[in-house]
Amino acid sequence: MSEYKPTIGLEVHAELSTRTKMFCDSLNDPSEEHPNVNVCPVCLGHPGALPVPNKEAIVDVIKMGLATGGEINPESKFDRKNYFYPDLPKAYQISQSNQPLVLGGNLRGVKINHIHLEEDAGKLVHDDASGGTLVDYNRSSVPLMELVTEPDIHSADDAVAFMKEVQLVLRYLGVSDADLERGQMRADANISISATDELGTRAEIKNLNSFRAVFSAINYEIKRQTEILEKGEIVHQETRGWDEARQKTTSQRSKEEAQDYRYFPEPDVPPFKTDVFDIEKMRRELPELPDAKRERFTEEYCLAYAQAELLIVEPDLAEFFEEAGSELSELTTIDEPQMGAPSANYPLLLNYLTSDLRGLMNEAGVGFAELKFNPEHFAHLVAFVNQGKLTSRQAKDILKKMFDTGADPEDIVRDESIGVATDLGEVEAVVMAVIAENHAAVADYKKGKTASMQFLIGKAMGALKGRAKPDMLKDLFEKNLR
Repeated sequence: MSEYKPTIGLEVHAELSTRTKMFCDSLNDPSEEHPNVNVCPVCLGHPGALPVPNKEAIVDVIKMGLATGGEINPESKFDRKNYFYPDLPKAYQISQSNQPLVLGGNLRGVKINHIHLEEDAGKLVHDDASGGTLVDYNRSSVPLMELVTEPDIHSADDAVAFMKEVQLVLRYLGVSDADLERGQMRADANISISATDELGTRAEIKNLNSFRAVFSAINYEIKRQTEILEKGEIVHQETRGWDEARQKTTSQRSKEEAQDYRYFPEPDVPPFKTDVFDIEKMRRELPELPDAKRERFTEEYCLAYAQAELLIVEPDLAEFFEEAGSELSELTTIDEPQMGAPSANYPLLLNYLTSDLRGLMNEAGVGFAELKFNPEHFAHLVAFVNQGKLTSRQAKDILKKMFDTGADPEDIVRDESIGVATDLGEVEAVVMAVIAENHAAVADYKKGKTASMQFLIGKAMGALKGRAKPDMLKDLFEKNLR
């Protein structure tokens, strides 16, 4: 059996978050639930209506080109892509063919062929009650960026990882929410396999609208093409769709039936030179991008790669961590600093942020913008734990009060006289009382049942109202149970 190497190219589409649509003043509002509200003669394709390009959308694509190391085309133009479909009111789409805004580029080792700008189509809504199909043109003419890679990807995992990186860059640039669940990002995948260095015959899988669909469709298509070649048959070039219910790709049209889009220059929108934009200023003002932030977080905060990745996938989370980390570094000192050691316990901060605080936020359904306390207060709480002034149990209880009321942890600690029991005599007296009152657990521990120790520690912690450190209690129990 031959070993076949998959080769994959992606066409990633992302709706841009501009205020208005691509060629008119109708609102670009993906949250609009009523059909055919954000429409006008231009995006409905009425005769005589003239398109005017959205400057903000052009700037957004240029930013994406700069962020991915592409060349900004000195002169660009729009073209008409002609095809008939019910969700395309003009019977053509204004797109870009041979003079896209961005040429080349590279993202996480995947070469980019080009990035162009076009208008999105409307949306077909299938009515199960009537058996008919309705058309909603709210999405018609929404600015759509298309990023086309070279056939540079060789597995479904790598394809998904690339798409996630595109999504991150778009979000860091602030040009698109790129939410796949809301239809703001999707992909077409071109897949071929070959047992030699020559590329095989490709099949294009259209409109993959989730990371899971990208992963499953590519793996299915690799398996399908492999089985065809192993039977000595020929893979035909065709366009296929992904059937989510049946978890398989299905043929839509063959190469012989492929649509000839008959591109020609858009006569109502003249070519334009991109030097009308201050591209160097845009380059200077680019935010720190995900890859640079990954590297900095691992070095500056002494985090593992996986920990840094956990933060950067959500820009608001990364920003909150940085603001809290800055405050924590001022609050924390190390008596004997070691070369290369962090000046603050950033992993502890990360743990409380991504587990305890995130748990409260998820339960309440709020984001960072809705928090009642600021990152500095959160850093104070973590510093108390790091300095041994609070136990983990106390910190969790105080965090809940901060979350509910917005109170400063210093005020809570002072007003409620919360702290760690430091009087060894007080703690040991509680330990002795717990031993005297729990003969069965003591006997089990002496028989080798180590789980009994946790029971005894829990009893002592309850008696001390969470003020003792578990390690101290464990040492005292072991000392008195010898």
